[in-house]
Amino acid sequence: MHPLDPLILSWILLSFYHTVAKDITPPTPRVQLSFRELKASSTAHFLHFLLNTTDYRILLKDEDHDRMYVGSKDYILSLDLQDINREPLIIHWPAKQQRIDECVLSGKDINGECGNFIRLIQPWNRTHLYACGTGAYNPVCTYINRGRKAQDYVFYLDPDRVESGKGKCAYDPKLDSVSALINEELYSGVYIDFMGTDAAIFRAMGKQAAMRTDQYNSRWLNDPAFVHVQLIPDSLERNDDKLYFFFREKSTDSPHSPTVYSRIGRVCLNDDGGHCCLVNKWSTFLKARLICSVPGEDGIETHFDELQDVFIQQTQDNKNPVIYAVFSASGSVFKGSAVCVYSMADIRMVFNGPFAHKEGPNYQWMPYTGKIPYPRPGTCPGGTFTPSMKSTKDYPDEVINFMRTHPVMYNAVYPVHRQPLLVRTNVNYRFTSIAVDQVDASDGRYEVLFLGTDQGTVQKVIVLPKDDLETEELILEEVEVFKVPSPIKSMKISSKRQQLYVSSVSGVTHLALHRCDVYGEACADCCLARDPYCAWDGKTCSRYSASSKRRSRRQDVRHGNPMRQCRGYNSNANKNGMDAAQYGVEGSSAFLECQARSPQASIKWILQKDNSERKKELRSEGRFLKTEQGLLIRSLQLSDTGVYHCTATENNFKHTVMRVRLHVLSAEAVTAALLHPDAPAPLSSHPAGPPGAYDDLVQLLSQPEMGLINQYCQGYWRPSGSSHSDAKDLQDQKRARNRRNHPPTEELQT
Repeated sequence: MHPLDPLILSWILLSFYHTVAKDITPPTPRVQLSFRELKASSTAHFLHFLLNTTDYRILLKDEDHDRMYVGSKDYILSLDLQDINREPLIIHWPAKQQRIDECVLSGKDINGECGNFIRLIQPWNRTHLYACGTGAYNPVCTYINRGRKAQDYVFYLDPDRVESGKGKCAYDPKLDSVSALINEELYSGVYIDFMGTDAAIFRAMGKQAAMRTDQYNSRWLNDPAFVHVQLIPDSLERNDDKLYFFFREKSTDSPHSPTVYSRIGRVCLNDDGGHCCLVNKWSTFLKARLICSVPGEDGIETHFDELQDVFIQQTQDNKNPVIYAVFSASGSVFKGSAVCVYSMADIRMVFNGPFAHKEGPNYQWMPYTGKIPYPRPGTCPGGTFTPSMKSTKDYPDEVINFMRTHPVMYNAVYPVHRQPLLVRTNVNYRFTSIAVDQVDASDGRYEVLFLGTDQGTVQKVIVLPKDDLETEELILEEVEVFKVPSPIKSMKISSKRQQLYVSSVSGVTHLALHRCDVYGEACADCCLARDPYCAWDGKTCSRYSASSKRRSRRQDVRHGNPMRQCRGYNSNANKNGMDAAQYGVEGSSAFLECQARSPQASIKWILQKDNSERKKELRSEGRFLKTEQGLLIRSLQLSDTGVYHCTATENNFKHTVMRVRLHVLSAEAVTAALLHPDAPAPLSSHPAGPPGAYDDLVQLLSQPEMGLINQYCQGYWRPSGSSHSDAKDLQDQKRARNRRNHPPTEELQT
């Protein structure tokens, strides 16, 4: 295959970008909450005790002890799961001053690198944790006593049991590592040298021999960034158990191939290495490429190559969890994020498929077609297929040699339905982390995704099935979880406590999984939100409970149909916004405010003249201008008097959000009333309204709370034919509303 001309390649990538950006438009969040609004909702707790630290990572959620263990620079925190600010337990574990001085002398930064950044906390037994930190470029580990029960409030490290962290924790805090402590054996994906050039999947501690991947072998690992590790059994036979590592690494292929590949690798827990070859090195290590791409109409795929985070959703069958993965694309042409979902059946099929082999004149990757040695490379000893071989040291040399030269599978792992679950392009953020909750609703079980971004926000998303293989994505809410926006580092979810725990460089926040009341006060608003956590209980939008009375419970996640769900409740909707009165002066402008509670709703304005049953839809033309905030009427005429209906339509459900009765007063009558409030109505005046309206006008102008004199005398009213722009009209209207909302004394003080 001849290399593509760079200009042609750039043109192709650019066309991909426009195709994806055009076809996949992200939905608008139904509810958006700023940090201040989230705080005011009383549904979140923010870590408020101050420490001279940074770089918080949620490393372990311990629901048995009701604690959350958080690592940061020089500190380990034990936080209450129900309220992270209630009686926190804190361990100060800085690096030794001599080590810090040596770190600085080596050219490292004293604040960002020469500290003890906690990167590993794993349960050791019922009373102790095992923790490791970077130790100012000298990794150290120790044991922490956390007590036997939650009520013990014990939390201290054992200074006599500090040991080297090499092979367990990285030297450089900027290099992410992953770890799993299984049967007192620590499995880690980590860089094990000071320079950060020797990456390995490492096994330390325990009774088995220390193991690692083949050193400086780019076919095994090539500058990887480790993301996640998970034990997933293959069968009921414990000897078949495998540990899966998720990571991304640099490509070793041609310069025209993607620069980064996302990978899933695996090793057998009982791997002992080879007898003559691969001594103390994994003899069962295999890896495959994870694909997350958008298929194009011409068959060419647009890839999201950089794996960012993984969430393993357990099912009733522990051998077949569902794997959610967040990817990003960060090329110079195409940028975006995607979430892909994988099945273990597809992953096992790839690992049981052909091995990748380089051959031919161009040294290209091809499926290996030669004889596969027995037992099949990657098979665990003493398992279902090798009951007579108790150790990998019993494997023939040809198996071990084959493993060393063929660690890569030829086929890639594709997501379910061979396309992402959701995609984000043409937005100013990227996904950095993911947590998934299973929620039981009245019409089934739903997966709710919580997606952290590099802008410090969390999106709550559900993806609903439609006809054929199409899906519908709903962003239920987007919230700012930190006062100072910073990328989300890690997230943990507690279905038991209905809480989401989020960490970033600046701190830790935990927030409720649901805020049902923010959707609105009407049954229709609650139903249209389609949040599986929420249902109409007859009075309010509140947490759905399967045990509540069915007569009053209203919920429809799949279709969101208020006509069917909210019979008897729709008539009471939005009654507080009905029949508001507003006054305007002939020749001036009026702004009728109305905003739909949902950004997915379409707004229409309908005018009904007094003493008439006829209604007319108003469009943005002539003197009428529809905006997101309401309706602007320029150069008011007496004929504009009437009732203005603001209606919202969403999911084929139409309801009136607000009715505004607009009274247009003649300019002549207003002038006369202002100058001579005690005089009779001028014969030539014709204020809008029935007989006696002039007297009502004088009385209205005399009411200080209306503030009409100030409004119209200070530039709010302008005669017809004014050359001011529409933007100026809106600006003046806003100033007028501000004058109405603030007492005169406040204005004078200001």
